[in-house]
Amino acid sequence: MKRKHQRLFLGLAALGAIGGASGLALSALQDQAAFFYTPSDVATKSPLTDKAVRLGGMVEKGSIRHLSDGVTIAFVVTDNAAKVPVRFTGVAPDLFKEGSGVVAEGKFTDAGGFVADNLLAKHDERYMPPEIADKMAAAGAGTTAAGTK
Repeated sequence: MKRKHQRLFLGLAALGAIGGASGLALSALQDQAAFFYTPSDVATKSPLTDKAVRLGGMVEKGSIRHLSDGVTIAFVVTDNAAKVPVRFTGVAPDLFKEGSGVVAEGKFTDAGGFVADNLLAKHDERYMPPEIADKMAAAGAGTTAAGTK
């Protein structure tokens, strides 16, 4: 085999290896990627019930209920335009309370509810993640991108 053909073969093999590694990495990341929804998104389009997603918004005042098993919490997430009932089993973050921002990670049920595996509460009184602030502003909640009213 000529030297020119060897270089061409090695170059093509390297490109093939890089393409294969990229394909494997993307397929692995696809399982870990979590889509983000607000309650308004849920009301306008049917969410995936078999994929892990994130639901973000505010915990509706007066909606937190501790169920009789002692570890399950039921509450409602709202963006002031729509509401989604959420059920979470586990220890809630210390900053989780009514009227505060929350991002719940989990899956939607066929009945239109949400079962959370993990809760993330906002860390400051005035802070709101830009994604939630922008989506709530678009839904008519009256917040700005900085998260203030």
